[in-house]
Amino acid sequence: MGEFGSYFSCSSLLCHEEEEEACCFETEPENVDESLYLNDKDDEYIESLIQRETSTTSSSDYPITGRDNWLQCARLNATEWIFNTGALFGFQIRTAYLSVVYLDRFLSKKSIDDGKLWAIRLLSVACLSIAAKMEECRVPVLSEFPTQDYQFENKTIQRMELLVLSTLDWKVSCVTPFAYLSYFIHKFDGESRPNGLVSKALQHIVVLVKEINTVEHRPSVIAAAAVLAASCDKRLTRKTMELKMDFISYWGSLETPVTTKKIYNRERK
Repeated sequence: MGEFGSYFSCSSLLCHEEEEEACCFETEPENVDESLYLNDKDDEYIESLIQRETSTTSSSDYPITGRDNWLQCARLNATEWIFNTGALFGFQIRTAYLSVVYLDRFLSKKSIDDGKLWAIRLLSVACLSIAAKMEECRVPVLSEFPTQDYQFENKTIQRMELLVLSTLDWKVSCVTPFAYLSYFIHKFDGESRPNGLVSKALQHIVVLVKEINTVEHRPSVIAAAAVLAASCDKRLTRKTMELKMDFISYWGSLETPVTTKKIYNRERK
């Protein structure tokens, strides 16, 4: 990251965290409250989300899928670290998901030299810290983030945070798959949804985000695939899949049902 140093003079834009100012942080494991995801969502609201996610989709200068295997492996390790660390701090699943979105968007715009795993870990810490500040009421100080074999000074992490924010044009408010869950559950299963469907869908989203690049797949597609995988005990027939996909045709993208089915089949393997 040759341009990293050029952002040092802007570090005053970030809040400087001091140990004595840290809030107590609850580390109890999160219990999924299905009511948080099961409020009624009408078609008009879903259309507004679709328009929003489409307008914020950015082009990729450095697609991960077309780069060396080391980066794909490094991304997987990074997402594992993000979700594990999020669970350690008791963060919401949405916080960890947003962190991965920031990471993918950054890697689609910036190139990291082969083998620089320390840079990936530094990026992971910065992305999770930013997401936590966006989503969590209590955020641990930077020195509390476990970095295993790497040691980063707080000011180094803060500089990386600023580089991430500037690379993302400070656009860190994103639509996530969680906004669509109740809608797809209602459309796919109606009133006969299986017990624990939300929890299963959340688990599928976590698995999916570790395997696919969030820059290349819209949140609505990930949500639809996760709900389909969670609600079906066996593979869907072509006819059943087409029936379930019919209602989203008004979104204006023929790719959406196809991509949803592709991700669904990948998750069901």
